[in-house]
Amino acid sequence: MTARALTEKTGDLVALVKPRIMVMALLTAAGALSLAPVAVTTVHALLLLAGTALIVGSANTLNMWLERDTDCLMSRTKNRPLPQQRLAPATALTFGMIQGALALPVLALAGAVPAALGLVALLLYVGVYTPMKQRTHWATWIGAVPGAMPALMGWTAATGRIDLAGLAVFGVLFFWQIPHTHAIAIYRQRDYEAAGLKTLPGMHGVPAARRAIGAFLVVQVAVSVMPWWLGVAGTPYLVAAVVLGAGVLVQGFVGQHGAKWARGVFLASIVYLPILFATMVLSGRA
Repeated sequence: MTARALTEKTGDLVALVKPRIMVMALLTAAGALSLAPVAVTTVHALLLLAGTALIVGSANTLNMWLERDTDCLMSRTKNRPLPQQRLAPATALTFGMIQGALALPVLALAGAVPAALGLVALLLYVGVYTPMKQRTHWATWIGAVPGAMPALMGWTAATGRIDLAGLAVFGVLFFWQIPHTHAIAIYRQRDYEAAGLKTLPGMHGVPAARRAIGAFLVVQVAVSVMPWWLGVAGTPYLVAAVVLGAGVLVQGFVGQHGAKWARGVFLASIVYLPILFATMVLSGRA
């Protein structure tokens, strides 16, 4: 194999782990770890992050392996390594299973609770969420659990237990995903329908999806106050939660409610969360 071919193959393997999702997972895990009221060693933190990277990489790789035929039908996924046949399905399956097998013992060194949560996230994402997407829009709720789990893994790696404060941090990430995902489903509705994936607008119409987005934006903003109320983050975070929350509510309730509006909600959501979470971490307790 030439150096160029090796580089391309490596790039395709990296693409299987969905690097942008991976980075978000690592940042939320690290952020929640730093927010927890128990200090950990650098080695402990690195074990958590390594295990989180492996479990997220495994889930994403196995998801791509399972959806390789579906991905061929969607414009945003058709150029992935498996639909383009740049990698053999068996290679992706092996890569995903190796990551999962390594993840659990590494996470166990960071703590029994984060290891158990990582296993739950992997099983939910691969075994429940991925096949469920072709049956019902309720898959969105199942997928939001592993999406938010790295934060709870980070918290429990420090505390060793699941508590209300850790669940509040988890809740911010969990409820953010619901309107975010429904908004994507509206402006990419044709893409999802072509692939046979079930979404709320596809099953019950765009008006039902708009109502759900509005309702869960309200829930999202209300839940975002909980870390301040429980003492996880300070007053600057409360200010950010209120100001950013007002912004997403205006985006969600004002203007025309078509595909352009849905894309605006989506774009607002990807600005909202990084700023909110960064403020939470920066204003959190030592």
